[in-house]
Amino acid sequence: MPAPLADPEPRASDVLVIRPPGRPLAGLARHLRALPRYADLLYVLTAHRVRVRYKQSALGLAWAVLQPLLLMVIFTMVYALIARRTSSGGLPYPVFVYAAILPWTFFATSVTNATSSLVGHANLVTKVWFPRELLPVSYVTAAIFDFAVASILLFVLMGWHGVGLEATAWLGLPIVGLIALLALAVGLLTAAIQVRFRDIGLAVPLLLQVWMFLSPVIYPVEQVPARFRGLYALNPMAGLVDGFRRATVQGQAPDWALLAGSAATIAVLLPSAYLFFKWVEATLADRM
Repeated sequence: MPAPLADPEPRASDVLVIRPPGRPLAGLARHLRALPRYADLLYVLTAHRVRVRYKQSALGLAWAVLQPLLLMVIFTMVYALIARRTSSGGLPYPVFVYAAILPWTFFATSVTNATSSLVGHANLVTKVWFPRELLPVSYVTAAIFDFAVASILLFVLMGWHGVGLEATAWLGLPIVGLIALLALAVGLLTAAIQVRFRDIGLAVPLLLQVWMFLSPVIYPVEQVPARFRGLYALNPMAGLVDGFRRATVQGQAPDWALLAGSAATIAVLLPSAYLFFKWVEATLADRM
């Protein structure tokens, strides 16, 4: 009886070997070139985030408006009516504060959800390979939907108080884009850190609360003492929140110097956060 033929060795083109990246910096360009191939997966993940958030919810999309609305009411009562310590630059205070709460809520929601994106999907991460950065990215893109819904109330408030939409309003769109990039950078960092230190999931909401009061949400930048302005400008959300409010409801151009500082911070932070994320990704499944 003739001996069975040995199985032919697989050709190199038939074998796909996935190895953890040894040097994230060297493979950064390759990772970025591969990401567009997963656009469909990002769309599916984003749509899933939106559906799950409002599925079987009695209020539905109203939840996207409820959080910034309640913050606006609280800050209006405490700071404008009771304390009377905050200037609104001639604007009705509800419009003034909501125009800042809107981008801040977008940022805070993106960072909070992106932080738990890896740990919350441990079963998926350890069983299926895909670019792990798609998980925090999907939470940022899903938050854009909430931002769009909550923006409707801003237009309602502007109409109610007789605040017109000026030609500078279009500048709010690129500023929102910068906020999304900043949220992604912070989300990549915190998501990667939480894999090793679960305490970060508890610390992020507290840090965001402190960060909000260090940003011009309930007060204008002009109320910051001049001797602290240089230090204050190191906060990237200061230029973004102030710029969004100036462009959308105040009819003014943003403070370009302050906004440029925010953009420069994002330009450094985002690639650094991505490199750190890819470095942690090499041993991600082992730490879940």
